[in-house]
Amino acid sequence: MSEPTPTDAPPSVEQVERERDEFLELLRRTQADFENARQRFQRERDQERRYAAGPLAKDLFAALDNLERALESAQSAAEGGALAEGVAMVHQQILDALKRHGIVPMQALHQPFDPNYHQAVTQMPSPQYPPNTVTQVLQQGYQLHERVLRPASVILAAPTS
Repeated sequence: MSEPTPTDAPPSVEQVERERDEFLELLRRTQADFENARQRFQRERDQERRYAAGPLAKDLFAALDNLERALESAQSAAEGGALAEGVAMVHQQILDALKRHGIVPMQALHQPFDPNYHQAVTQMPSPQYPPNTVTQVLQQGYQLHERVLRPASVILAAPTS
């Protein structure tokens, strides 16, 4: 560094205080930005963990549907024997495992139609139920916590004329 010349005056106290205040403000903003980023990453990580089981559950839905069809078939053929009991037990074990991870079947039957939870396939006249009430569930819907993984495919009551 060169020697200060007599014309180079030392910085004034006000100038040094102003620089100090600018650096302190920059430090505070940087700390706040860092804390906000840390909290955002924490929330995102928590969300990822909360919904991590979703893709696996979606892959299992076809197998669950087939188990339900097999169970219905065995029950309708009045073959309630050991095979039907075994299929029912396996079905229940899978549902229990999904439930431990926050995945549950949605209750749709006899509920008012809600496009957020139901996928209407058709309507059929029904004197028993008010219009737009789910009268039959064709494919079970599932939720992971509050998120719909698969809407229920349903038949709705149509107005009778």
